[in-house]
Amino acid sequence: MVKLNVSKLNDFFAAIAAEEKLYIPVDSADGAAFRPYEAGMEMSKACNSTRSAKDFFFPQVENLVNFKVDHNKKSIEIIDNRTEAEDFVIFGVRACDMASFEILDRVYLSDPVDSYYKNRRDHGVIVTAACGRPQETCFCTAFGIDASNPAGDVTTWFVGDDVYFKANTEKGEALVAKVAAIGESAEEKPVEDFKAGVKFMMGRLPIKDIKLDKISARGLMENFNSPIWDDEFKTCLGCGTCTFVCPTCQCFDVREFKTNEGVIRFRCWDSCMYSDFTQMSHGNNRVSQKERFRQRFMHKLVYFPNNNEGIYGCVGCGRCLRSCPQSLNIVKVAKALGGKD
Repeated sequence: MVKLNVSKLNDFFAAIAAEEKLYIPVDSADGAAFRPYEAGMEMSKACNSTRSAKDFFFPQVENLVNFKVDHNKKSIEIIDNRTEAEDFVIFGVRACDMASFEILDRVYLSDPVDSYYKNRRDHGVIVTAACGRPQETCFCTAFGIDASNPAGDVTTWFVGDDVYFKANTEKGEALVAKVAAIGESAEEKPVEDFKAGVKFMMGRLPIKDIKLDKISARGLMENFNSPIWDDEFKTCLGCGTCTFVCPTCQCFDVREFKTNEGVIRFRCWDSCMYSDFTQMSHGNNRVSQKERFRQRFMHKLVYFPNNNEGIYGCVGCGRCLRSCPQSLNIVKVAKALGGKD
């Protein structure tokens, strides 16, 4: 383990940015957001970014392929616009977002592998930061996530005036070697004490206990036909805000845009809360907001864990709690579906 005084953190950032693209969370008008590092930038102390870090691997809009049409020759040229992603480092990812990458990996790195997603994952280095002051909307512990000890290529802990670094992968070791050049070796006790303090705080958060075991114990159809859906959906606006701030939502639509030279095919995030989601020529299979509302939370709490060794499609980051204009969120649904003692 290596430690670096906080006063030297910008020196470390500059050394990284000199060789590859570096992104850090900074304060903005819309809350903390990941931005390309520039000299003099100050890293945000916010618990988490407003939008998750999944944009780095699964961007909101992405061109897939171009079609160049030659009307004179009556021909269509297919142009593969994929390029090798540049090497980049994301610094300051929280444990919940790191866990979300593992969920996205199960979707996009399973056969058939999504080459666009894999390209970015292969070139990215993830430096996580342990949470120091979790918010009341955090509930990652319900999904077995340790906010005090996140995964990633490198894990960091901000303890007092020092930042502690621990490499977890080969890519991480290369990065930590740069820290060692301006830092010093360190004992683990300050970090262990820090972890204990974070776990103490996490254990006292108001929504740390969600009865997921009762949900998983029921059969799929029992959850699907539960009477709770008749009430829980009623105030939902179908705005899709929850899906766009969610770090694990992976749905997208593929669309085409006509240009003077041909057609651009691109994909963009989509939301199961929208009335036209998965709409086909015959219409939409989910014709009511209740059905769309149920689809979202059944996927997170039932469908995904049923197909992924019990891993839920939520990481407890709390973004949907903070963003929903109607105060609807997965915690309320999980509590209703799980029932009362």
